[in-house]
Amino acid sequence: MTQQVEPGPHARLGRAVGTDVVGGVVLVLPSGQVTSARGPSVASYAAGRGLARELAGAGASEGLRAHVVRYRGRGWNGADARLAADAAWAVEEVVRRYGDVPVGLVGVGMGGRAALRAAGHGAVGAVVAWAPWLPPSVAEEPVRQLVGRRVLIVHGTEDEWASPGLSLQLAERAKKANRDTCRFEVHSDGHALRQHRAEVRALTKDFVLGSLFGQPYARAVTDALAAPPPLGLRMPLASGFGGSRG
Repeated sequence: MTQQVEPGPHARLGRAVGTDVVGGVVLVLPSGQVTSARGPSVASYAAGRGLARELAGAGASEGLRAHVVRYRGRGWNGADARLAADAAWAVEEVVRRYGDVPVGLVGVGMGGRAALRAAGHGAVGAVVAWAPWLPPSVAEEPVRQLVGRRVLIVHGTEDEWASPGLSLQLAERAKKANRDTCRFEVHSDGHALRQHRAEVRALTKDFVLGSLFGQPYARAVTDALAAPPPLGLRMPLASGFGGSRG
């Protein structure tokens, strides 16, 4: 049965998934809307729970625990940047609960933008943004908070809601500030990344475990991080990635 997300005035962490001994935490940031006064999306939260379970399972040997962030509402809402504020609160809450453990942020759509924005806390070691929605004024999006983090952006080339061109522009700026930035393109896929969902999830697990716990990356990830722009920012995600670790 799908757990309901009740609207409320405060952000919350969803139910924890993972081992009892915590060696690290990943926060899943669901998608949202550009502007909305509505409460958080039950469907987006449910989708995030599936991803959280998969990430926690992949990192069980390292003690990885996962939470889905329950936003106060579903809208970014301009200068309020509510989803980013909720994500930043969630990182602080993880540190309060679990102490000095590495934290990863995995955001989807508007949650991808929130993950990139909320990366400034010292506990954050990995940032993953799936098809991040970014405004036309992307040149004004901050990137200095990404310095010292491992950053992965994944975007479908046929995305009609969140521009892959804008995420490339942000990645180019981020790479100048932080060499540990890479971006993968999922050719022929749209915003939801449904056609290559297994590969995107495998890539995300590889990146999070490598960035938080020092596990060896798949060769494609190592190459993407090492390659100069634009190669490492337009890395094609190979069909079947993960079946043989890319």
